[in-house]
Amino acid sequence: MTVTLKEEEETGDLIKTRERPDSPSDSRKSPSGEPDPETPKPAKRHHCSYCGKSFTKIRKLKEHKRTHTGEKPFQCSQCGNSFSQLGSLKRHKRIHSGEKPYHCSHGGMTFICLGSQKLHERIHTGEKPYDCSHCGKSFRWLEGLKRHERTHTGEKPFQCSQCGKSFTQLGSLKIHKRIHSGEKPYHCSHCGMTFTCLGSQKSHERIHTGEKPYDCSHCGKSFRWLEGLTKHERMHTGEKPYQCSHCGKSFTQLGNLKSHQRVHTQEEKTYHCSHCGKTFSQSEDLKSHERIERLCSDLCF
Repeated sequence: MTVTLKEEEETGDLIKTRERPDSPSDSRKSPSGEPDPETPKPAKRHHCSYCGKSFTKIRKLKEHKRTHTGEKPFQCSQCGNSFSQLGSLKRHKRIHSGEKPYHCSHGGMTFICLGSQKLHERIHTGEKPYDCSHCGKSFRWLEGLKRHERTHTGEKPFQCSQCGKSFTQLGSLKIHKRIHSGEKPYHCSHCGMTFTCLGSQKSHERIHTGEKPYDCSHCGKSFRWLEGLTKHERMHTGEKPYQCSHCGKSFTQLGNLKSHQRVHTQEEKTYHCSHCGKTFSQSEDLKSHERIERLCSDLCF
């Protein structure tokens, strides 16, 4: 067979093509001939030099670092208050402008920020997403859970700088400090008596109004204060929560326990007879003695 030069060149080119390594475009083809999707390069991580936390965006890292440095570069032009984040400043400015762009979908109440709206709406939905890890009780808000958990842990993070007494709640510390300052900002609307906290004022005013909001579930008797109801209900339940550490005897009332303990401690006898000077540890004993004294005196005459 005679092969022409042109045919020989074409045959050689075909052989070379078959032997040539795949081109870059061919290397991304799958066995089926379809191009493989490109594998994206992993995003570069920016690490915090303080705590090691990483971020994909340098802007987010800068914002995060302010939590360590305390830097607050965004200042309110109206009151001078400073913020670490621009978004916080924008929300703050609505306090001055009165703008409340977020509306409750249930009751129409308005809010400065979306977060406040969402928190509020849990009142309507009944959502309680925060569960106590100790007893399982659920709470609507995180702050409520934190306060509750201190009843389990005994943590008292709020300390009085004047006497050192500690409290589980910040509000309790603020009320306590009024003991030192003498401040009594709450006034009875009926008699003008003053109080360190609103709760004490409201409880006191029931003396004037006659309100008795606490009802016994056993007999229906009403009480002005919760403490009165609690004491009363022990008559029905037989509960005696106050126990003597000396003999184990139990009592329904703390006052009864204290009176009883004088028997063991021989605590100074504080009740004195005005006639003979004899002393007694309990007022009831003094009263009985004085009746006998009076009777004796009458018989003598």
